[in-house]
Amino acid sequence: MSVQIWPPIAPDDLRKEEEASLARELEWLLSSLQETLTSLKSGLEECIALLAPREPGSTLVLSSLRSESLKGFVTRVGTRIVKGVRLFSSSVKNPRNVAVLPANGKPQPHPDIHLRLPSLPPPRGSSSYKLVLSGSPAAPPLNIPQLTKVRNLINESLDVVDVSLWTGDAKDASFISGQLQLLFDNIQGARQALKGTDVQDWWEGPPLDERVFDPSLPPTISFHLSICEAALQLCIRTLSPTAPASTATSSSETSSFTGFNFRDRLSTAITGNKRPTHDEVDQIFVYRGQEVRVREKIRVESQDPSLMAMMAKLSALEHNVALSRKALDIVMGRDE
Repeated sequence: MSVQIWPPIAPDDLRKEEEASLARELEWLLSSLQETLTSLKSGLEECIALLAPREPGSTLVLSSLRSESLKGFVTRVGTRIVKGVRLFSSSVKNPRNVAVLPANGKPQPHPDIHLRLPSLPPPRGSSSYKLVLSGSPAAPPLNIPQLTKVRNLINESLDVVDVSLWTGDAKDASFISGQLQLLFDNIQGARQALKGTDVQDWWEGPPLDERVFDPSLPPTISFHLSICEAALQLCIRTLSPTAPASTATSSSETSSFTGFNFRDRLSTAITGNKRPTHDEVDQIFVYRGQEVRVREKIRVESQDPSLMAMMAKLSALEHNVALSRKALDIVMGRDE
């Protein structure tokens, strides 16, 4: 199928008309992109509002699957985890799970996380090992680095939009194209940070400040918080130092073909505890300056509605920016 112009015009005149038509189309597209940028700004402001440090925050349940290994609650306020309170009175029957204040009318602090692990014996008189966030004003915050990264990238995206709308030349196609590229990279980076695709389990890094918990964590416990698929993920490891390299092992302690040595078999026969079967059982790590092995590892996730909504909004914003970039590239003749 071919298109012909009637009455026919000279090739030079035709080329000039095509260039003029393309210029008008580019002018119209740049004008419409100003409205698109305004709409994108509204979406970004909605995302940053979901991450704002507003009280009382989001209370998330942490529970291991089909076991009592880990139970508890955490409260996320913005990009950090804060100390929660107990709203349920243990002395009041509450079959409908309605929030009931204690007898004194005030919420009481409660242990945030309970651990029941064979490798972590509880204190005398307690049925579980309790991890309690410090309520001291001098205690450092328990920040989640991924959420801090998301907040920074969204703020940078808002700055890019403001520059595009108010500071730069809105009629400069190259300038707007560069701003859309920067905006796309920032939004994509924020979405990937929430998804957890570019974040590994950096539990070997610097340990948490000892003042975060009260009492402080023992050196044999690794506490690591991260974000995966817009859900809060907590990984607890119990550690044991490795034997010095110069220590010789006797033939009775060498590993057999079944994966058990004599000490492991004897311990299993006496205590009934099975040999660890997690994915890091045969690896050696460096934690707090010494080589350690992971005795037990437990990972739990808790879905955060605010983070899920933010991830959905960021995905839609990323798609809209990609379409705007594609349209501008086509009109500018950059489409490949």
